[in-house]
Amino acid sequence: MSIFTGNELNNVDLIVDAIYKGFKTENGGIADPFDFDALRKLFKGPYMANLAYDKARGNAVVASGHADVVAYGVPFIANPDLVERFRTDAPLNEADSSTFYGGTEKGYTDYPFIEA
Repeated sequence: MSIFTGNELNNVDLIVDAIYKGFKTENGGIADPFDFDALRKLFKGPYMANLAYDKARGNAVVASGHADVVAYGVPFIANPDLVERFRTDAPLNEADSSTFYGGTEKGYTDYPFIEA
């Protein structure tokens, strides 16, 4: 990340970003790991981490100071009661990615809630 880019990010109220650790580059290689410490030194606003976080990784990234909050996309699709599942350490439903963006409610409204 360039110093200019990092400093310019301070002009926005919130940054929501999926930083892809180990993502593939255009030539098929693997990109360098993202430097969270550099981001936090340059960007002073709140940062929302996103991309395949589970409860343990989410708690760790917030505790480390690398992020202020974590977005949970797929886990929320499969677990409409995700907050309660995290709170009680209940097992998570597995998401059925074949139903994502299928144009119907299947896969969005039919996952079971935990028993009360």
